[in-house]
Amino acid sequence: MPAVVRLSIGLPCGPEPRMKLVVLGLSHKTAPVALRERLSLDTDDLPDHLAALCGLEPVNEAAILSTCNRVEIYCASRDPESAVAAITHHLASDHQLDRSDLESHLYRLTEGEAVRHGFRVAASLDSQMVGEPQILGQMKDAYHLAVESKTTGLALNRFFQHAFRSAKRVRTETTIAENAVSIASAAVSLAKRIFGDLKGHSCLLVGAGEMCELAAQHMVTNGIDQVLVTNRTVERAHTLAHAFGGDAFPLEALPDRLHEADVVIASTGSRTPIVLAKHVKKALRRRRQRPMFFIDIAVPRDMDPAIAKLGSAFLYDIDDLTRIVEENRDDRARAATEAERIIDQEVPQFLAWLENLEVVPTLVDLRRSLESTRDRELEKLFKGWSDISETDRKRVESMSRALVNKILHTPLSQLKSLAADDNGDLYVDAVRLLFQLDGEPPSSGTSS
Repeated sequence: MPAVVRLSIGLPCGPEPRMKLVVLGLSHKTAPVALRERLSLDTDDLPDHLAALCGLEPVNEAAILSTCNRVEIYCASRDPESAVAAITHHLASDHQLDRSDLESHLYRLTEGEAVRHGFRVAASLDSQMVGEPQILGQMKDAYHLAVESKTTGLALNRFFQHAFRSAKRVRTETTIAENAVSIASAAVSLAKRIFGDLKGHSCLLVGAGEMCELAAQHMVTNGIDQVLVTNRTVERAHTLAHAFGGDAFPLEALPDRLHEADVVIASTGSRTPIVLAKHVKKALRRRRQRPMFFIDIAVPRDMDPAIAKLGSAFLYDIDDLTRIVEENRDDRARAATEAERIIDQEVPQFLAWLENLEVVPTLVDLRRSLESTRDRELEKLFKGWSDISETDRKRVESMSRALVNKILHTPLSQLKSLAADDNGDLYVDAVRLLFQLDGEPPSSGTSS
């Protein structure tokens, strides 16, 4: 609709712009850890930061997602450009950063790009490890905190709910989260194949380095109850065991205590095997042949290859785990492609809802206005028609209700359709003006 038509029907200039989604942030893909650390926010401080964001004039609603890999601000605004500028200035000032340095690491997304990004984050398609489950929980926590802080409204509430629903579709309709894509997670997956539930089982670390620690973390997260540690440096063994509430012993005691472990993980700097087949054979006898799972992630290997020939002993080395990881990465990449198609379906649905956000109250107000007029006219009619029967009264009421519905059907349908047009806001404004939906209801008038 051209601007001249707007003036010819008496519409006020400059209708209120539509609400749009904005995402501004940085992540492991765009910023070094040193900068992410400076922008990282403690959970206890988030309500104050949310209040400060909503205090910025262009920001109508806000939520903050702060993790070790990303700091993102989600907001709803009728002026995205001004919102981005205001939030950028606020972040630089609040964290005492040079604005130009900050801007070089920030991504600034609006409308469809912002929605797609948020949906991909929730579905873990933007994570360092695609398919990891933690980000969805972190995003839900961020949303709930914003709700509790009363900084979300209709737009962000619907956005996050839709993002969570999309993420659920990705997890139920693809295999993106099913396969291990790290050495440590592959070890856990293999252990589960042998023991099923890891709860009630024990794990022995031969070595106290980073690889053993990471593997132990995955094992404990997945249910391992007891952690034992042995190492050439006993002090280091005690330190690591303490971190998991476990027990440590000197490396010399390994042959006598090997039977205590269901899972044995080895990663040392030894040039020769430390866990020998004869030690394992003895341990299996003491365990009455209950299975033992051996993971050798050292190069050179810490475990005697002959262990694999013993019954009830399952041995995997770094090459075995690497092959599993690579196969799973390929599977996860294929699942990610399927997940992207799901996001492609979900994003337009949310954008269509957002485009119609302004028209819904108008549709409700228009129906309410006509229903109010109908009620007043019926009241006047029945006051002067004292001998009308109850049956006739109901017939008149039914006829008037049907008449209002028929009158409303076409304009309501057209308004819903036109609201998605680039000039949809003009039609909404025209209806509100013509039916005086923002002022006194139209007078019912009297027939002369």
